Amino acid sequence: MGSTKKIKSALISVYHKDNLDDIVKKLHDLQVKIYSTGGTKSFIEGLGVPVTSVESLTEYPSIFGGRVKTLHPKVFGGILYRRDEAKDREEAAKYAVPDIDLVIVDLYPFEATVTSGAPDADIIEKIDIGGISLIRAAAKNYKDVLIVPSKREYAPLQTLLDEKNGETNVEDRRKFATAAFNVSSHYDTAIFNYFNREQNETVFKQSFTEGMTLRYGENPHQKGFFFGDFDALFDKLNGKEVSYNNLLDIDAAVNLIADFDEPTFAILKHNNACGLATDSSLLKAWEKALAGDPVSAFGGVLISNREIDVATATEIDKLFYEVLIAPSFAPAAAALLQTKKNRILLRQKTVLTEEQQYRSVLNGLIYQDKDLSTEKPTDMTPVTAVAPTSEQLNDLAFANKIVKHSKSNTIVLAKDKQLLASGVGQTSRVDALKQAIDKAHSFGFDLNGAVMASDAFFPFPDCVEIAGKAGIKAIVQPGGSIKDKDSIDKANELSLTMVTTGIRHFKH
Repeated sequence: MGSTKKIKSALISVYHKDNLDDIVKKLHDLQVKIYSTGGTKSFIEGLGVPVTSVESLTEYPSIFGGRVKTLHPKVFGGILYRRDEAKDREEAAKYAVPDIDLVIVDLYPFEATVTSGAPDADIIEKIDIGGISLIRAAAKNYKDVLIVPSKREYAPLQTLLDEKNGETNVEDRRKFATAAFNVSSHYDTAIFNYFNREQNETVFKQSFTEGMTLRYGENPHQKGFFFGDFDALFDKLNGKEVSYNNLLDIDAAVNLIADFDEPTFAILKHNNACGLATDSSLLKAWEKALAGDPVSAFGGVLISNREIDVATATEIDKLFYEVLIAPSFAPAAAALLQTKKNRILLRQKTVLTEEQQYRSVLNGLIYQDKDLSTEKPTDMTPVTAVAPTSEQLNDLAFANKIVKHSKSNTIVLAKDKQLLASGVGQTSRVDALKQAIDKAHSFGFDLNGAVMASDAFFPFPDCVEIAGKAGIKAIVQPGGSIKDKDSIDKANELSLTMVTTGIRHFKH
């Protein structure tokens, strides 16, 4: 192990003081001289532990409403001077700079203040200056100084003090320094993104301090990690570890279900809905969703926007699935579903609020606004001689929501707020339609009176003709092709109704 050093002095300046008392008492027991200021100093004094004010060390008061407290050569000199450099030791003695062997800092809660909706002036005051400077200084000089950069490191510090009685080696100090630069870089990223909300600077910065190692990536020979706070979104009630592919399907599922207000059940496979239905009865919504494709449903990800009751849970339990997501579970329903130990049950605590998305490409990434447009019946413009009925408009809006969340090229067929079939991920829109029709017929659905949704416009009238021959009576598409008239004319020829939205929903 590397050079061992005894902690003889500590500077403590923290925002969060929870669980700090045992650390302070331990330092006192180890005869460590403690420096502090402001509220932290008062907290330490309240514990009956001797503490020296930073102001008495610097012979300078805290000024400008506390904006300047620790920014002084005697503080930063005590942290930064190199103990193994003779010249540094001489200068420290000459200018009465004390050794500071341990720095404990917890920064002002900038992100929490932004999230709270506080006014700009309050947010600016939560940009920590002294604390972040102390963190960087102590981490830079980790060969001599131990840095504790946030309350998350209080427990590891307590363990270190208990096990080694105030001694640390260079490996210990470097580990804490790594945590320190993680804290400082994340903090600066949050501040930059606050100031750059309008993307005035074409710069991409993201930072996640929460993460977990996955069993593997998309395939067993690939490593996989998730960076984000999964527990902020879900309570995991049962099941094995969430996998890389589970996460992709969970993401697709929660984005899809967010577009539905009425009781709805969806079944997803490889990020696409293979079954989806809306009904006043959740049990019926489940049964209709499953009927859409009972083959693909095997091993799928299930999601509902209503509490899972016992009757619905009893039917769900008959199917092998990977993940079931709902806002809540009736106690008896949860108990029933938890009897299968590997099946993942997630209680969704909140909806996704992110309005941008990004993905890696080439040697960088692409970034865009999320597709948050969800067209209602009132957003649809009839373009054919036959006008849509109110029932058709509701079904068209239903189908168009599913199209939005399906891989392009995609066609969705629906009737009575039930997904009958879809063709997804096809290189040709005609192929997507043919796939959907064949699939609907294979599961016994009658397409007479069904509606069709397309994620993009029709460059030719062929899809309209195929749909009409299959019994489809209403079509929704974005419009915008230079040959829109050809598709409209074909719809009129077949006495179909067609509406346009002006909104394309490509998804790749």
